[in-house]
Order: sequence, then structure tokens, then C-alpha cells
Amino acid sequence: MCGLAGLFDLRGDRPVDRGLVQAMTDALTHRGPDDSGYLIEPGVGLGHRRLSIIDLAGGHQPIFNEDDSVGVVFNGEIYNFQDLMSELTALGHRFKTRSDTETIVHAWEEWGEACVERLRGMFAFALYDRARGCVFLARDRLGIKPLYYSCLPDGRVIFGSELKALLVHPDLDRTLDPRAVEDFFALGYVPDPRSIYRAAAKLPPGHTLLLRRGDAHPVPRCYWTPCFEGDVDGPLDALGDELMARMSEAVRLRMIADVPLGAFLSGGVDSSAVVAMMSTLQDEPVNTCNISFGEKAFDEAPYARAMADRYDTRHHSRTVDPNDFDLVADLPRVYDEPFADSSALPTYRVCEEARRHVKVALSGDGGDEVFIGYRRYRWHHYEERVRRRLPQALRGPLFGLAGRLYPKMDWAPRPLRAKATLQALARNSADGYFHSVSLMPNDLRERLYSPAMKRNLQGYRTPQLFAEHLADAPSDHHLAQIQYLDMKTYLPGDILTKVDRASMAHSLEVRVPLLDHPFVEWAGRVSPALKLQGREGKFLFKKALETHVPHDILYRDKMGFGVPVGQWFRGPLRNRIEGLADNPALAESGLFERSAVQAMVRAHLSGARDYTQPLWALVMFAGFLENVHQIESKKPQETMCREPSFT
Repeated sequence: MCGLAGLFDLRGDRPVDRGLVQAMTDALTHRGPDDSGYLIEPGVGLGHRRLSIIDLAGGHQPIFNEDDSVGVVFNGEIYNFQDLMSELTALGHRFKTRSDTETIVHAWEEWGEACVERLRGMFAFALYDRARGCVFLARDRLGIKPLYYSCLPDGRVIFGSELKALLVHPDLDRTLDPRAVEDFFALGYVPDPRSIYRAAAKLPPGHTLLLRRGDAHPVPRCYWTPCFEGDVDGPLDALGDELMARMSEAVRLRMIADVPLGAFLSGGVDSSAVVAMMSTLQDEPVNTCNISFGEKAFDEAPYARAMADRYDTRHHSRTVDPNDFDLVADLPRVYDEPFADSSALPTYRVCEEARRHVKVALSGDGGDEVFIGYRRYRWHHYEERVRRRLPQALRGPLFGLAGRLYPKMDWAPRPLRAKATLQALARNSADGYFHSVSLMPNDLRERLYSPAMKRNLQGYRTPQLFAEHLADAPSDHHLAQIQYLDMKTYLPGDILTKVDRASMAHSLEVRVPLLDHPFVEWAGRVSPALKLQGREGKFLFKKALETHVPHDILYRDKMGFGVPVGQWFRGPLRNRIEGLADNPALAESGLFERSAVQAMVRAHLSGARDYTQPLWALVMFAGFLENVHQIESKKPQETMCREPSFT
């Protein structure tokens, strides 16, 4: 895994500051501590930090074609590089290395922009073609690897694997994007293509961006999107066999490495499936890693141990102090943007543990999105059945009134917490699903925001984003539609961002076989009825795994990968919460109503309401602002992120 950074001049071939490109690249040293390389010439600068995984001696970047007219800096892995090498060699291309990176420059020579359609893997790259006078940016189909860019006022475009690289450039406007702030407090992350800064964007998954001299307004182009045609059918056993064969191939391709390799083993279905496949594909024991917070409600270690024993893995398990909250102050630096998924903490720790033993780890991420594994999918399915039987004109008033009258009982057993379901049934499909996944409901965000923040939003609210994605979904089935929505928002914005930043902070490469795009395409064509049957999500996936994974792992209740944040807020972090309303960074931002923050804190600490997630989001946003202020303190005052910067 690696980090890349660079710039391109759309207006001509003005000189490039080599020191600036190096500084942008050095901001990503954690992503690639093994090596660095640069391409600097008038109008273009590319920088690369390398984490050596394949062809340790010959994989130095940038890598060029035969006559050095095309060069590339690359983050990721191309898993079908050996097949591509054979095909391109037969077409007359000459390879100087056995690195997967070199396939990209020759694929560009042969197929141009369509080269990305031939790549199977996780990738973000910047390719410079001297003869054509262009830079070609690309990101993999599912968004496993990140790529940020910004079009500066002077006609230069800067880009990098993380915002850290862009923030080095003195001309990047640090104005916050109010829509991104709204998205963060609605979802806990900033979804593509927005970034927290108005002047910077994420290249969306499955998109490319061609930068050409003379083109003042480059526009991303989509080359892939999830599809859900629903035409895969047949006997359950036959479908299960095909699923296992396809998953085995995806895992096998991701086991190619010239460095020590292992896997995360949480004890859940997806990581257990990956470890089972790895164990059948290699003779030596698989290196597996697991962490536990030592509390029963958050502890899956016994299930991980059961899988490790079954396959005789070389298991590394670490128990972390349940009050391991020291990372709270470090997360804003790791993520650059505000990020409120508290499972980033254990993810950081398991990556830390894994890096002690391996340099590459396979994970089970993506299984829930691909095979309908989240409980919220099941609830959405039930709700849609009601929505389709009752017209909105009747359903809205009926369930809206019931939802308002039903008491809010955060601390009650789940069957008694019906208020959210009643409220969801009063809404349309997009609003109902948003209500089920939102970090902070609409009415709470309305109370939280200051008048200035509301004005700057100009009527925008995050449910609009959900409605737009659902309108674009390539299926009429309500379950396929929200799978598509999650693949456009939650998967790249939360799950994959969390793992990428946590792993790269430790110079660890993480590979995700369940997001192999041919496997995802095949699974998308499987009927939703074979993924969700009754109360059982991932039905076909689990049936196929029954001879590989213990029954009590496959069919136990999903636990997730959480930490006891609520307990911290009433214990060791209580002082931090009590002082949240007067936090200088939050107060100076001008975004929030102090009285609303105070009310949330009082209600949570008294036990009247459970505001764990909204308060965690505020803590993370305050940390982000504090980190920004520390960086900006060395810059002119006008670059500071203050409330007037929204105008």
C-alpha cells in the first residue's frame, strides 16, 4: 500500500516547486515508509511514498513505459496483473519489472481511459502522459482506496491519497463546506464526493478524472456502478457451490504478496469465511489477529478463538483496556475530516496488533452490504411491506401521530422501543431509511444548528442525498435499492475510510476479498429473496459456509465492533462532556446553539435520554476543529476556519 500526491497545470507548463511536491508527499509517509520517488517537470509534479508488497526490489515509483513518455504513481494492488502482463506482452509491450504497477502504464498505452475497466483490484492512481499533455486520475470501483483533489483558482489541480497532502499546499481554501457539516452530523462521516472543505473533493468510487491542458473544468467520469439485475437462479446447493468457488478465487488473488500475510479474525461471519478460505488455499497456518475490550457486551474473542482452533491458525489475540480512550484525541489527525464511527478505535488497535506480525491482512469488510446482513435491511423490508399497502396520505398522519405519542424509551428492551419504527413508517422510503441509519435525527440537528449555519445550508438536508441515490438505483426492488445506496454512501464513506486510515496509520495493507468486483457483480444478480429469508440475513452466504464455519458463529446475533462510549461519557470522559458546550473550538465555529449542546449533555448524563452518538459526533467535530487550528496557527489568520468562512 502506498500514498501519492501531485499537481497538474491546466493552463500550461509553469514551473513546479519540487519542495512543495515533496512536502505534500512527505505528509503521507505513514502510508509508505519504505521508499519515495518523484516526477517533476514544467506543469506537472508527481510524488509517491511506497509500502513494498510485490517486487520489493523493482517496484520503485513512478514507474514508466518503454520510452518514459508515460509514468504512474499508484496506491493499491492490481490482482490480475499477471494475466494482464501476459496479454500486454503478447500485444508487443515490454516489461522492465514484475510489479503490478507497471501493468497500468502499458494498459493506458493500449486502451486509454478504458484501461480501468481491465483492472481487477483496489486502486487510486495518477498517470502522466507527456505526449498527450494530460494527467489521468482513477479510483477503484468500490472506493477501497481514497483519492482527493482540488482545482485551485490559479488553474492548477492538486491531488493526494489523503487530505493531509492537499492541506500542505498554501493555496488550498480552508473554507468548510456547510453541506459536508450537515452530512457529518446526519451520518457520522462525509460521503463522496464531498469533503469537509468546500474547495476539495473526493473522486467518487468507480470514477476517473482526465486533466488536460486547456480544459478549465474537468469533470469526473463514471466507468462502473453496482448493478442488481436479479437473473442468477438455480438450486440452493448449486448457487452455494458457485458462491464458494468465486469467493475462493477472490481470496486466492489477494494472497499474492512477497511479505508476511495474515487476516483479521473478529469471530463474525465474514472474517471467519475469509480465514476458512485462506486455510484451504495454503499449507502453512494462517496468521490471524483479534482484539478484545474485555467486556462481554463487546467481546467476540471466544468466537475468534473457536475459528482459530478449528483451522489451527497462528492466532494473535490482545485484550485492550476497556477504558482505552487515549486515542480519542488522535483520531482527528488520523482521519483529517470529522469521523464519528466509534469502531475506529478498535479498528486502529487491531491494525496496530496485526502490523506486529504481518505487513498485509485480509478482512471481511463488505459482506453485509453485498449479502444483506445488517438488521436495518430487515427492518426496512418490513417497513416497505407496510408502505406499499398503505398510501402516504393515510400512512403519514396515522403513523406520524403514533410516533409522536409513543414515548421515547432509549433504555428499554428493544421490543418496547417502537417510536423509531412508527416514525419511519410515516415517511417515504428514502426518508424512512435515512431515519433508521442517521446518527442524529432531523429535529435534533435543527435544534443544534445556529441560525448562521441554517442560512448557509440554503435548504439542503442530507435526506436529499439519499433520495438522489435511490432515484438512480438500477433496480425496482427495495432491498437492492438500499444496497445500492449503502454502496454509494456508507461503504466507501464509513467502512472503507475507517479501515484505510487506521491501517495506513500503521503502514499495514488491508485487502477485502468480499469486495472483489466480479464477486460483487455476481452477488448483485442473486435474488434478494436468497439473501434475506425471514429474519435471516446473508441467507445464501451462510448456507454455503455451513461446512466451513461453526453453526453458532454463522447464526448467532450480530454484535458489531464497538466500544463502551456511553460508559466513558458517564465515567472517565464525563468532564469532557460536561465542558462540551463551552469548548472553544465549537464556540468559535459559530455552527451550534450552545443551549442545545447543554440540553443534550444534561439529558444524557441524567439518564433521561441516550445521546451517545450525537455527543460522540460533537466530540469528534471539536477534535477536528482543534486539529485544524493547530495546523492553521502557523498560517495567516485569514485562513482560519471561522464562521464567516461559510459565506
